[in-house]
Amino acid sequence: MFKTSKVVSKVSEMVPPEVKENMRDVKHKIVVLSGKGGVGKTTVATNMAMLFAKRGLKSGILDVDIYGPNVPKLLGLEGEHPHAEHQKLLPVEGPLGLKVMSMGFLLRNSDDAIAWRGPLVGKAIQQFLSDVKWGELDVIVVDLPPGTGDEILSILQSIPEIDGVIIVSTPQEVAVLDARRAIRLVEKMGVRILGIIENMSEFVCPHCGKSYNLFGEGVTQKAANEFGIRHLGSLPLDPRIISLSDRGTPFVVEDPESKAAKAFGVVVDQLSKTIGIKKNQGEKK
Repeated sequence: MFKTSKVVSKVSEMVPPEVKENMRDVKHKIVVLSGKGGVGKTTVATNMAMLFAKRGLKSGILDVDIYGPNVPKLLGLEGEHPHAEHQKLLPVEGPLGLKVMSMGFLLRNSDDAIAWRGPLVGKAIQQFLSDVKWGELDVIVVDLPPGTGDEILSILQSIPEIDGVIIVSTPQEVAVLDARRAIRLVEKMGVRILGIIENMSEFVCPHCGKSYNLFGEGVTQKAANEFGIRHLGSLPLDPRIISLSDRGTPFVVEDPESKAAKAFGVVVDQLSKTIGIKKNQGEKK
């Protein structure tokens, strides 16, 4: 049986009142987490938010990976900066009206390093949630840093009424081992796990059409079965995703007929059904 319990009271009671007030008009909140870096978590989060926007939803993405804020790069928004209005920051507007906030917008240069200790990071996260004017949104995707550190605890305790967490992993055993740790952490926090996404599941040769399981197979499905959570789908390793990401163009918009985009559409369909996202005004071009 799938675990679909809502956020328990011990977590929701920790949410600061100013955050609750600021995010009261955000209907659905999806958190994307991986136990390990380099598994494509931010690519998944960014394209998920873009696909919601493409389907006519008021969508946003919050990049709280303070030390590695890559969402601006993936959306072609490097060099943009948020403006202030009535003592609040306005999110940067991305493609298809996507609302975007990231530490990357607050750096002078995109390759500047953040050398902050935990308390400063926690304060920055609180400000992203309480001092950014998100307004009315159908859904916001929150891209967390990798691992299971203090930042993860702070974020899960600070977001009101989380719909759930998505775990991203490659099929490599060491990546799934870290994903299992992330699952354990989320369970201890009493937060709903929406499922696991297997990224880079196979490589399809563009020349011969043969598929290769470069990082193994079946491991994420096994973990999902053991924890009683959904295996939301598998996304292939496609060189075009890498080149499009480097150009700041989400693959679900630029290459919607690709195998990866179609597989991702199935994942988002499952998510929408699970958390009750019904509004759809038709796809945007």
